[in-house]
Amino acid sequence: MTSFSTAFLVDQSPEEAFTAIADVRAWWSGEIDGTTDKLDAEFTYRYENLHFSKQHITEFSPYARLCWRVTEASISFTEDPNEWTGTQVIFDVVPRGVQTEVRFTHLGLVPAFECYEKCSSAWSFYINGSLRRLIATGKGEPNRRHTE
Repeated sequence: MTSFSTAFLVDQSPEEAFTAIADVRAWWSGEIDGTTDKLDAEFTYRYENLHFSKQHITEFSPYARLCWRVTEASISFTEDPNEWTGTQVIFDVVPRGVQTEVRFTHLGLVPAFECYEKCSSAWSFYINGSLRRLIATGKGEPNRRHTE
């Protein structure tokens, strides 16, 4: 099955895009605890009582690729709250002439998952909205409410 992915182009450099991605608190809402910008670091994400997950940074290739493995997850609105456990969140930063492409893939987040519709909608909002704005303007919108 195909995992969720999305991509966009920005006029900023790969360095600027990568630095923004690693500054998770600047674009993703919720409570984030831990280090988000170095290899082998771990951080947790919590949004109200709906979502908790723990990420381990498995790849940190400056200005090119950032990967997180979800080592724990609890999503309260699904029958199986552990759907994200074992999945990977991947950001690829690719020069495209004078622009930079940011490709996002949540490897393992597939349509068969109960949370797929809500989770892919939320990812689209944060990646194509808040993260893209952070890269382009220096200011993300992590606390703007995502509406389904």
